Amino acid sequence: MLVKKELISRIRDYFDLNIYETKVWLALLGKGIASAGEVATLSGVPRSRTYDVLESLEKRGFAVAKLGKPVKYLGVNPKVILEKLKNNARKDAEEKINVLSKIKETDEFMKIESLYREGIEPVKREDISLALRGKSNISNYLKDILQNAENEVMICTNAEEMSSKLKLFQQTFDALKKENIKIKVALSGDERLVKAIESKLDMKIKKVDIDAKFFIVDKKEILFYLMKSPNDEDIAIWINSEFFVYAFASMFERALKAK
Repeated sequence: MLVKKELISRIRDYFDLNIYETKVWLALLGKGIASAGEVATLSGVPRSRTYDVLESLEKRGFAVAKLGKPVKYLGVNPKVILEKLKNNARKDAEEKINVLSKIKETDEFMKIESLYREGIEPVKREDISLALRGKSNISNYLKDILQNAENEVMICTNAEEMSSKLKLFQQTFDALKKENIKIKVALSGDERLVKAIESKLDMKIKKVDIDAKFFIVDKKEILFYLMKSPNDEDIAIWINSEFFVYAFASMFERALKAK
């Protein structure tokens, strides 16, 4: 049975198999039921290795052995395998999250927090500007500075971007509202989408034609997006300069009033 190398490579990656396991599983799926000898012939895997590979696939749930002599094997339905892998991944993720959640309560975590806050030469936020790369890194940093707002948050982005992250923004906005933090939002894009977001967030939103994405906190910090890098990676700059950010925020407010 001839199977294209590209298919073997993709299936190997998708299901986290080695090359021999992939070839043997595909041979079983194609044959239906086969002995070790038949599998070796169909897959091109050396017969001396076929027995070990079949045993490995059986343990991992990719194959089952049929009683009788000679022992024959049956490939398990890929849909069944996929659901099993999804359940395993979900379980592993939940366990990992549980472990990570408990780290914050440990003495070791308190010590490294202390190092960060009270190091020999602690970093002063006002001395920093940062370049952030990657959608996840930027989102995490953005959430952190928004949640640390004391008076006011100003947001200018496009409606599509806000809509795609509506759950994240809604949770953050709810927390800010509880602390009586003022929230000003200006969105570009489709007016109907802007109205829909306004309704879902239960807040007034200004429709603008500004093609920019930036977030201002307390008129002291600003995080703004740059154009994507050549490899299509998101890039943002965070600046903590009260003079610069206050001037920028003032110009933005004047632009909004002029509309």
